[in-house]
Amino acid sequence: MTDLGPVAWPPAPIRTERLVLREPEASDRGAVIDLLASPEVSTYLGGPQPRDELERTMPAAPSRRSGRFIVDLDGAMIGQITLYKETGHLPQAAGKAELGYLFLPQAWGRGYAAEACSAALNWFAGALPGEPVVLATQTANVSSMRLAAKLGFIEAERFEAYGAEQWFGIWSPAALSD
Repeated sequence: MTDLGPVAWPPAPIRTERLVLREPEASDRGAVIDLLASPEVSTYLGGPQPRDELERTMPAAPSRRSGRFIVDLDGAMIGQITLYKETGHLPQAAGKAELGYLFLPQAWGRGYAAEACSAALNWFAGALPGEPVVLATQTANVSSMRLAAKLGFIEAERFEAYGAEQWFGIWSPAALSD
């Protein structure tokens, strides 16, 4: 995956009614490990990463790469959003910005993912006008499919990959002005 090209990084923190999207900080390390080691979070992502390995290999401060936002609620990380230009883990996404999101299970069901992803997409539309964003998720991940629809992603295709049916959608900033 590559960065977002001409976009200056990091942007100022993005504030919503309840959340802040910001760069990772050293204080997020434990929550990032919890996120990546969670069996619930990784159900549709090939399974959790071993906690002991994450503890051993993760740097003191999580990666601050372009396109990675920590979702902060009242000073604590509850999830992360990524907007990376894809280099081809899926041929359909190659060269396009792909939205990814992971939230800790205790943050599920409260609308945080929709609020944070919507803010990130609005930021993206301002930073890279006219650029579409893609999203891929397993069709079995009903919550992710519901979120994609709520955010305005339109189904482009379904296909088999990683041993499961995948859903691939496209979001266009033009849809914001419709």
